[in-house]
Amino acid sequence: MQFNGTQNYIASESLKLAVNAAITLEKPLLIKGEPGTGKTMLAEELAQVLDTELIQWHIKSTTKAQQGLYEYDAVSRLRDSQLGDEKVHDISNYIVKGKLWQAFEAQKRPILLIDEIDKADIEFPNDLLLELDKMEFYVYETQQQIKAVERPIVIITSNNEKELPDAFLRRCFFHYINFPTPEEMAQIIEVHHPNVKQDLLTQALQVFFNLRDVNGLKKKPSTSELIDWLKLLLAEDIDAKTLHDKTQSGGLMPLFGALLKNEQDVSLIEKLAFLAKR
Repeated sequence: MQFNGTQNYIASESLKLAVNAAITLEKPLLIKGEPGTGKTMLAEELAQVLDTELIQWHIKSTTKAQQGLYEYDAVSRLRDSQLGDEKVHDISNYIVKGKLWQAFEAQKRPILLIDEIDKADIEFPNDLLLELDKMEFYVYETQQQIKAVERPIVIITSNNEKELPDAFLRRCFFHYINFPTPEEMAQIIEVHHPNVKQDLLTQALQVFFNLRDVNGLKKKPSTSELIDWLKLLLAEDIDAKTLHDKTQSGGLMPLFGALLKNEQDVSLIEKLAFLAKR
């Protein structure tokens, strides 16, 4: 199993090495990076390359580790017992399989994506240590030992919102996705907008990276937002000259709402443009 990027996903050499190293070592691959740098998309593309199932577990602030294993639906069992339903005598009818259980049951080695693990409680990663290490867990209600048929390839993403425990980090292969350079960004755009004119692309990239370099910006625009912005520029038939003139005169680029996502940043760019004209 080797990952070399795909037609739809431009991967750096270091990212390719990280993916293949994690697969070889049979360790979870922990991916960090700015939002919009393709962390989730990596798992999707890897599943396509390997022609295997992608099982996605999207983590929320309320998510508990137990939910990834299984949940016992006691409420449904109580309701069925009150209705005299025969299936109430088999407790396995009320065991709801979690994403890890689904991955462990897969006959062909699947991709298990644990997305945005840093959103959960700080104890969440530690609660999964044994299961991710041994690839098995015990179901107390049915006295079953669930063990992975094929050890899944585990991709874990984090936006670095909180630190992860050391014991968890020791069990992972780590990679940080650096923000693309202008040259790498041009390659990424070529995948999504192959017909964009070179002069428009050059000017758009200059505006985009100048914007990211502004000190005090609350939210820097991401790769996905640049792709959306270019799509709008193409749809509105805005050329490179118009884009250049508008950024020079007013400070705000056309359709800036695709790149700037809060009023503080809009106000900051307007103020800087005003000071530059003075």
